[in-house]
Amino acid sequence: MMDTIVCPMGGGATRLYSALTAPLSSSPLPPPAVTNLDPAFCQGAPVCPAELLRQCEEALRGRAPRFHRKFTQLQDGGGAPSSSIRVMQWNILAQALGEGLDSFVQCPPEALSWSRRKYLILEEILTYRPHILCLQEVDHYYDTLQPVLAGLGYSSNFCPKPWSPCLDVEGNNGPDGCALFYDESRFEFLDSVNLQLSTMRIPTNQVAVVTMLRCRSSGRCVCVAVTHLKARSGWEWLRSAQGSDLLRHLQTLVQKHAHDSAGAQTLDIPLLICGDFNAIPTEEVYRRFAASPLGLDSAYKRLSKDGSTEPEYTTWKIRPTGECCATLDYIWYSRDTLRVDAVLDMPTEEQIGPNRLPSFSYPSDHLSLVCDFSLKEEE
Repeated sequence: MMDTIVCPMGGGATRLYSALTAPLSSSPLPPPAVTNLDPAFCQGAPVCPAELLRQCEEALRGRAPRFHRKFTQLQDGGGAPSSSIRVMQWNILAQALGEGLDSFVQCPPEALSWSRRKYLILEEILTYRPHILCLQEVDHYYDTLQPVLAGLGYSSNFCPKPWSPCLDVEGNNGPDGCALFYDESRFEFLDSVNLQLSTMRIPTNQVAVVTMLRCRSSGRCVCVAVTHLKARSGWEWLRSAQGSDLLRHLQTLVQKHAHDSAGAQTLDIPLLICGDFNAIPTEEVYRRFAASPLGLDSAYKRLSKDGSTEPEYTTWKIRPTGECCATLDYIWYSRDTLRVDAVLDMPTEEQIGPNRLPSFSYPSDHLSLVCDFSLKEEE
């Protein structure tokens, strides 16, 4: 295994129907009116996830084998499997960046085509079926991810970057941003806010979506956030400031909802914060989250033998500037109110292969993180 390094980083459904292959012109803001979807789909016909997964696999027939990853079950005791909350965090790689700006020199251009990647992305999501899905670098929200996942019972919120680098790429599909999806059969929507993260009250190009949900089975609230902090070496101070801004907003939203109907203080609201932080674990923004008075911990540390070490990598790519193998992605959770029941392991170096990511097997330069959580009992 090569050493983990800090490296220059880039900027940032009834059928999988022919409409998904039709290109869109640059999407305006506010949200565009998407008109080139299959009419049957737009009428809200119900979708069978197993059938959609089968269609993905059929479209990808003959491809290189997908990564076989297993869940590590943690001996925490507690909640029944039926009450587990499965959370997925994933930077899916914006299409415009993958084809236009990120320069993955060892990745064949054919592996970066949207006609292929969309099936791989949906296959990954459908394989793990998260109840909460947090995505970064989403530039096919309106024409693909939102309608397809809505057909599977997910509601969602999307926040585009105000000055997305995708807009500089010819033939782009609009700005990339963060998207938060949740399973409506498991959660009731309470509140949501889209944030443009600031430093010293100056807005930046990085965003977050923060959504307050109520679990339908337990009646407990959960606050979920997805973010994507500033990339590249030399911007550590800005990532730290953006992280602090997000923590402040989270504290405000939690305090707003932390009372029952009679106005009495309730149990602390559990937090789940997913993101591509573009920061290795020694950076200040990581330390800020670990030391936050919100009582946060990083779920993927639970994969290590001592329970206190992050994985060796969550991204592995080769660019003209060299090879980058680093841990930049995290799922933070409230350790006093949430229990980690299972964590999806990382593929090995051998599985990833010598040309690294993305590849014909995997659509992004970042690996998905998937964890099962359960709510601790109120005392």
